[in-house]
Amino acid sequence: MTALRILAEAVWPDPEAGTPEQLPPLPGFSASSFNPLVAETADRCLRARHGAAPAPGRTALLLASTGGDRATARAIDEAAASERRMPPLLFFQSNPNAVLGHIAARWGLTGPVVAISPEESPPGRVPQDALDLAELLLADGDAEQVLVIAAEQADGPRESDRAVALLVTGV
Repeated sequence: MTALRILAEAVWPDPEAGTPEQLPPLPGFSASSFNPLVAETADRCLRARHGAAPAPGRTALLLASTGGDRATARAIDEAAASERRMPPLLFFQSNPNAVLGHIAARWGLTGPVVAISPEESPPGRVPQDALDLAELLLADGDAEQVLVIAAEQADGPRESDRAVALLVTGV
């Protein structure tokens, strides 16, 4: 396997912000902070490397999350349990690749799009499973760089959503 070289990095929340940050709304996504969390962290990472869209070269997107979008899953469960009409947007956003498609369109990314659910995700770090897969995507020639995003929603009221994004390439 090839080693990875980090081209850019971003985290949510920003530890240097001083005050709690609010995620900007993401058009087309509702009822959950997961998709705005993924999109904002990805944007921060890509802007750190490329400035503005589009990003040059073939970039793959890889999302790793042990919990996924729990808020959307809860909203779907609640709507089904109450026999209310299901908002169609919830079905669209329940697929983790939906937000990756949004990021790819916004940045003009043309590489593969992959979402995984590793067994564990260390807080504030990208899981090893995701880094191993990024290496495979690069080694196979599927991409020139990989944007790896690890995102988890808060488990309780005293915690905050967290995400980290790394833009990597082979050494």
